[in-house]
Amino acid sequence: MNSQREIIAYFSMEIALEPALPTYSGGLGMLAGDTIRSAADLKVPMVAVTSLHRQGYFAQKLDANGWQTETPVVWNVGEHCRELPARAQVAIEGRPVWLRAWQYTVKGRSGHELPVFLLDTDLPENSTWDRALTNHLYGGDAWYRLCQEIVLGIGGVRMLQALGYHDISRFHMNEGHAALLGLELLDERARSSGRDVFNHDDVQAIQQSCVFTTHTPVPAGHDRFPLELVSRALGRSDFAAHHDVFCCEGELNMTYLALNLSHYVNGVAKKHGEVSRHLLLPKDAFHHYQIDHITNGVHLATWASPPFAKLFDRFVPGWREDNASLRGVLNIPQQEVWKAHVAAKEKLVQEINRRANAGFDADIFTLAFARRAATYKRAHLLLTDPSRLKRIVAEAGGLQIVYAGKAHPRDNPGKGLIQQIIQTRKELLPEVRLVYLENYDWELARLLVAGVDVWLNTPEPPLEASGTSGMKAALNGVPSLSILDGWWLEGCVEHLTGWAIGKTNSIADSPDARNRRDVQSLYQKLEEVVLPTFQQRREDWLRIMRHAIALNASHFNTQRMVEEYVLKAYFE
Repeated sequence: MNSQREIIAYFSMEIALEPALPTYSGGLGMLAGDTIRSAADLKVPMVAVTSLHRQGYFAQKLDANGWQTETPVVWNVGEHCRELPARAQVAIEGRPVWLRAWQYTVKGRSGHELPVFLLDTDLPENSTWDRALTNHLYGGDAWYRLCQEIVLGIGGVRMLQALGYHDISRFHMNEGHAALLGLELLDERARSSGRDVFNHDDVQAIQQSCVFTTHTPVPAGHDRFPLELVSRALGRSDFAAHHDVFCCEGELNMTYLALNLSHYVNGVAKKHGEVSRHLLLPKDAFHHYQIDHITNGVHLATWASPPFAKLFDRFVPGWREDNASLRGVLNIPQQEVWKAHVAAKEKLVQEINRRANAGFDADIFTLAFARRAATYKRAHLLLTDPSRLKRIVAEAGGLQIVYAGKAHPRDNPGKGLIQQIIQTRKELLPEVRLVYLENYDWELARLLVAGVDVWLNTPEPPLEASGTSGMKAALNGVPSLSILDGWWLEGCVEHLTGWAIGKTNSIADSPDARNRRDVQSLYQKLEEVVLPTFQQRREDWLRIMRHAIALNASHFNTQRMVEEYVLKAYFE
């Protein structure tokens, strides 16, 4: 560590570090991993803190009826990470809980190393229950989650100090899970001034040290804990005295804690910034913060499939170092782009048939929907009217649909959605082939975003904060057919980077009316535009593929995103 440099400490409950490490559940962790990889490429002086998750999120199994069950994912930590000798301690219910850290090192393109510290409570000094606190990502009940967030936030700050990081210039909270780090910073500042309790001046000082990125416009996505639960865990009752900092509607609200202790706050797309301002800014009270936006991106070197990476190396050398240079893809001969796509598609089809014996054919138009199985993402929208979909496809020449995605173990409506999709499969045959692949993870995602012909996304607006899977698809020349929400409001150039479903003002409708209108728009766009273009106007299709890369991948990347954080939040 170079003590002369300002250090950014990036906190995230989940970080996707490499495919073999089950330290993430989905988009939030993938975004965190891509952020760290780009920070390493750009030599940003950063360290990252996360939890270990010895049993991962879960391994998904779909039974014969399409119902999801879950089993732990066991991995060998020592094969991938290095145990550090430092120890830190937090208090839960008055008892000490000891932490150790495992280090995973991310190396940037120029060799710059960025350490990631994974917190672990599985130590013999701890009770059996405490040893399991870093086992399950998003597991357990509210008490388990609160204790996990104490470990991440308070324990993470103390671990950094134990490791010799005493002069962190900024603490970046990627979502509210780590917000208790602010409480630790307040207590620390009060102690350094010889006081037992913090005051308003301490709050103002700590605000200058913190950055907060919110990722969800769904109220239920913001962690909230009853004050009696928090007092029991932390052994303190001073939250009421600082109600304006900690509480919202009588609870500890991790999002509002992060908001109140940050000098810079952002949503993850332009629309999401607007929605967050509406959702999170107090209506009748003073607040010091504004909510900006920095639109998400993806790490291009990670998500470019081998055929496209080789193509870019030939025609746009230096694209890894300068992501914006991918605008030069417009100069690549169209047939070279098509050859790269065919190679990626053939690899995907082979994997689908290996996993599911689905009889997929690389010559048939293939569409993917791969997202977390939450009901607001409306994965079933495409299958609303199977008879009409079959008629459309019968005239167009075939359709293959790939679904993938996990439902949270306690989300029975999400599990029911998966089951509904799987049980529709027989009804669609023979015109439409459908497969639902288990265990949507990093490796499967890389095959899907490169190998399908169109990426489908149908969230209920305005609940899509950003979305990054469509950005990964665009990098590989795969256009999106998507609802105008999240990043797609910025990335959609109709019939040039993909196609829009519905209208931007559809949120004014009732949910049923919006669903009907979006289904009609989706079927109409497939029937009249997307399928005819693919089947009959290949030159037009190849133009769209090249523009998806040149316009979207050149901008929606974490290189540009991290540079925005550096300018707006880290070293402003």
